[in-house]
Amino acid sequence: MVCPAGLCRNSADAPVCMLLKNLLLLSVFFSLAALAADNELSPQEQKDGWKLLFDGKTTQGWRSFKKTTFPEKGWTVREGVLELEARSKAGDIITDQTFWDFDLTWDWKIPPHGNNGLKYMITEERNQAVGIEYQMIDDAEGDDPGAKHSTASFYDVLPPDPKKPLNPPGQWNHSRVLVKGNHVEHWLNGKKVIEFELGSPEVLGAVQHSKFKSVPGFGTHIRGHILLTYHNDAVSYKNIKIREL
Repeated sequence: MVCPAGLCRNSADAPVCMLLKNLLLLSVFFSLAALAADNELSPQEQKDGWKLLFDGKTTQGWRSFKKTTFPEKGWTVREGVLELEARSKAGDIITDQTFWDFDLTWDWKIPPHGNNGLKYMITEERNQAVGIEYQMIDDAEGDDPGAKHSTASFYDVLPPDPKKPLNPPGQWNHSRVLVKGNHVEHWLNGKKVIEFELGSPEVLGAVQHSKFKSVPGFGTHIRGHILLTYHNDAVSYKNIKIREL
């Protein structure tokens, strides 16, 4: 290993160089130790109150919309990844738990031409699984990157930043939804790509120009489930984590 500070010009500098090397190695070790493996929480995440919504081994904590059981087919866990089989007719799945204010993160990938999404504020008091959807789609096959049906949009209501850092189909993306009071943010691969205020004139006006205009209360803050959509196409998930605020 090369001396990190370039101090080893002679033998007298060797002890200082060795100390710097050891300190650097310790720094790397503790940095790696602070990172969690897939579907695990780091010590810092545990301290901050994060919880896993997917343990990487089972489908515990999830069920079909308006049912008490999990789909018998279509959704499977394989090598630490929650996978949806294309055209399996498996249906949407929701969390057992409901949430109010939260910070939610997850990793996902889709195949070419894929289309799926994650919804939140899902209530079973509605006949259908209608909620705010964070769209996940192959933008190359759909609308332009800043359209209301593109990845990270508030689906059919508000568009994201067209300069969002989206990885192509077949590669993992990291997403985040932050809900704090009426304030909502959508993030993609470390960049905030849209923010809005629930119940605001902007949101309620946009809802009136969407397919959700006849849904009572849509676009306002309600307690609800997290939902993973079934849109016929395959999708993979891991590292689904939430922190209630």
